[in-house]
Amino acid sequence: MTGTVPEQIKPETVLRLYGITQAAITPLEIGLINRTWQVVCQQGNYILQQVNPMFGPDIHQDIESITSWLSTRGMITPRLLHTLDQHLYCELDGRIWRVFDYIEGYTVNSVSTPHTAFEAGKLLASFHRALFDLDYSFHNQRSGVHDTNRHLQILRSTLQNQQHHPRYRIILPLATEILDTASRLAPLPELNLRKVHGDPKINNFLFDTNTNQGVCMLDFDTLGNMALPLELGDAMRSWCNPAGENSEQASFSTEYFTAGLQGYASVAADFISKTEWNSIIPATELIYIELAARFCADALNENYFSWDNRRFESHSEHSRIRALSQLNAYKSLVAQYGDTRRIQSQVTSDSGLE
Repeated sequence: MTGTVPEQIKPETVLRLYGITQAAITPLEIGLINRTWQVVCQQGNYILQQVNPMFGPDIHQDIESITSWLSTRGMITPRLLHTLDQHLYCELDGRIWRVFDYIEGYTVNSVSTPHTAFEAGKLLASFHRALFDLDYSFHNQRSGVHDTNRHLQILRSTLQNQQHHPRYRIILPLATEILDTASRLAPLPELNLRKVHGDPKINNFLFDTNTNQGVCMLDFDTLGNMALPLELGDAMRSWCNPAGENSEQASFSTEYFTAGLQGYASVAADFISKTEWNSIIPATELIYIELAARFCADALNENYFSWDNRRFESHSEHSRIRALSQLNAYKSLVAQYGDTRRIQSQVTSDSGLE
């Protein structure tokens, strides 16, 4: 669906294509990629998004298929609202827009209690279990999502191509340490691909305001096939860093790691393999360094992740702090090598995963 509209598209213009008028529209500063608004109107509450150009329109067929399947399995999930002419999205002046129904609850940017980590683990496992036997080929499968070597090469190329950047000398020591650390990482074993969310950071989980239980997962632009430990490693690197990724005072919480594993194991015992389970910790280490490399490259390229201009003096500085956060959390995890493996062994025994 296309249309010709003024240079600056207004949310109101988009909403009229869905039959929504006289709405209260509030910008939401969530996520790093898509622009998002909450919409309150007579018809109900919705979430409006302007989709980042990195995502093709075919992603909406994947979102519709997966969320429809989740619904048939009894899971709460956001669903795409159809336009008046029954499209899953609309395209105006070359930009793609979409509307989701609104689900009541709250999100967090970092884990602050073991209960939150447990509920996130339980919800992620329920998501994986629901998709376990789905026969579906993704239209918009992203390539190289966790191609660590590719991300490291991008960082190397960035160091070669951005030497004129005014902050190059500040970023170079951090980039060098990340690349040196990456060279010592052990490779993961060959693993089967699973249908996964693709971005299980903690702010993509919705929690019930009254019970604090997990309600549903959010943000489905990253759906696809992936080795399960990479999904779980991405989850643990987010859930187990209490400071969040916007602070260099990062650490790896074994308390939250325990709770997250327990939550996941409470649902996953009948579908996760021993090899997948035993690969969670090395996958977490890999994801920390991979993401550190991505943030570090963006500190010089300044063209990928969004940044908070209220807290940081520049895009480069925000990305530098994010990279340092991932690196410091990795160091904290490695320093607790024995503890994390004892924890995993205990959860394995308690949950019957052996």
